[in-house]
Amino acid sequence: MITSADHHAAPPHVLAGWLQNHWRSENQAHWVRGVDFDEARSRVRTGGGPQTMASLRNTAISLLGLTGTTNIAAGLRHHANDRQRPLNLVLTS
Repeated sequence: MITSADHHAAPPHVLAGWLQNHWRSENQAHWVRGVDFDEARSRVRTGGGPQTMASLRNTAISLLGLTGTTNIAAGLRHHANDRQRPLNLVLTS
């Protein structure tokens, strides 16, 4: 972790807390993309495809978060049950 804070502003226990929070967020994002979107089995492997798909998945996660969804898998199932819901989600967020 890179920081401009000196040892007074960021003693070891404060730095440790920052690191834990950072990695908790990172791991949650990767877990959702890996498990809920089954990213490892994606057949998109060339050109800008993988990066584009990751961006689309992150956008879907963000849009669900804006609606207050805390369980991404349940949110995906909910919106998959009606073809109009995802479009409404994009248009109203």
